[in-house]
Amino acid sequence: MLTMTDNAVLVIRDLAAQQDVSEGGGVRIAADTTAGSLTVELVPAPIEGDHVVDNQGARIFLDSDAADLLGDASVDATVDDEGVVQFGFTEKE
Repeated sequence: MLTMTDNAVLVIRDLAAQQDVSEGGGVRIAADTTAGSLTVELVPAPIEGDHVVDNQGARIFLDSDAADLLGDASVDATVDDEGVVQFGFTEKE
């Protein structure tokens, strides 16, 4: 199952607070299998069938394709000087 670094937990909680996402909301990651990419967006709640990863109040919702693709990866997040958030994924060893 996907895990989050401490940075990712802080960034996701801050994003949710800044955007007034509801208490049950978080970041949803979905796989676009035709484009071979992932989409990331703030949502108020998971969609039925999403896998939910909750770490200290930071919530990530994965659609089934993203859950299969990411497996046991770890997600990290950084914020640059302009406030742009970037997510990165690394495989666990």
